[in-house]
Amino acid sequence: MGKVSTTPRTRVVAAGRPHEPNSPVNPPVEFTSTYHYRPSVEYPQVYAREGIPSFEPLEQLLAELEGGQHALLFSSGQAAISAVIQQLPVGSHLVMPRHAYMGFCTLAQQMADKGLIVLHRVDIAETEAVLSTVAEASAQAEAAGAQSLLWIESPTNPMLEVADVPRLVQGAQAAGTLTAVDNTFATPLRQNPLSHGADVVIHSVTKFLSGHSDVVMGAAITSDPELHTQLHGHRNLHGTIPGPMEVFLALRGVRTLAVRLDAAERSAGVLAQRLAELTEDGACSVRSVGYPGLADHPQHQRAAQLLGGFGAIITVDTGSREAADAVLERLQVWTPATSLGGVESLVERRRRHPGEPETVPEGLLRLSVGIEDTEDLYQDLAQALRAAGS
Repeated sequence: MGKVSTTPRTRVVAAGRPHEPNSPVNPPVEFTSTYHYRPSVEYPQVYAREGIPSFEPLEQLLAELEGGQHALLFSSGQAAISAVIQQLPVGSHLVMPRHAYMGFCTLAQQMADKGLIVLHRVDIAETEAVLSTVAEASAQAEAAGAQSLLWIESPTNPMLEVADVPRLVQGAQAAGTLTAVDNTFATPLRQNPLSHGADVVIHSVTKFLSGHSDVVMGAAITSDPELHTQLHGHRNLHGTIPGPMEVFLALRGVRTLAVRLDAAERSAGVLAQRLAELTEDGACSVRSVGYPGLADHPQHQRAAQLLGGFGAIITVDTGSREAADAVLERLQVWTPATSLGGVESLVERRRRHPGEPETVPEGLLRLSVGIEDTEDLYQDLAQALRAAGS
């Protein structure tokens, strides 16, 4: 019997399940810290810090979704980021977006301050400028006997800039530069950077993948066996493994990724358009609205061409910190909280965090659209924006 070809929407449900006769539909959870052994026999498991069978179904699923050969789970998205960056030799050059996940930005800056790496900040949406910087960084790294890495986040957090991932990866390869892509916002259902030649993809599993704001976890996916071995060794030595119950919850969450993302994305498209219309309402605190699906987004055409959808994140610039905070105080359906990608709609003023880049406006609200009724979400935002505007 030939193997049936399946789409990603099917794989999120089917991959990583036991298929033996009389096996459970869901993989069992294994709670243990160590394993019984006999000196005369070679065993695959020795100690849980090295990995346990409960990790394998989710790692298999994420590898299949991203089109990679190997996936590794980590205790958080930040742990996965750290594992990748710390593979760079001392003196290596890191080309990174000016806007990106705050934890990554802070870690990279700390490493640079210690003299471990050299940073080059770029507008990731300006392809030719990025590639020029990559060529410069690669040459400097080679002269120092080190490595260069291009870090891509697309769409970026929180400014939603969209990168030309295929072109950037191709150009980086030509320059001898490694590429890492944080694919948290797009998810594997909207973008697969490994298919364009990226060396590694990183996810905060906490966000859209698990989807219920009840798990903290990260993942790194690659088709490079040497890099996989290095990352696995890093995870083992640094002890950055998730717990088996967290893995079970994340696997259960990712099963509904397709329907959750579709629903949230539909609402986001409607909300972005209606919120954009409020920029003409003088009674509302809406200066501008950012969403790749809007025609006036600077990379709208690129997003339409490269992404399988425009995502579920919107930004609203209210014009000031005071206006943004006033909106948050008046919301009743939306939840003011950090993080994103859950079934509930979350909103946050990003500049409340000291490490957020100064190029992020003080009054910018990042909206993570959930799966509630679209009209309820809009009416709640509209009343809060009008109240803040008055």
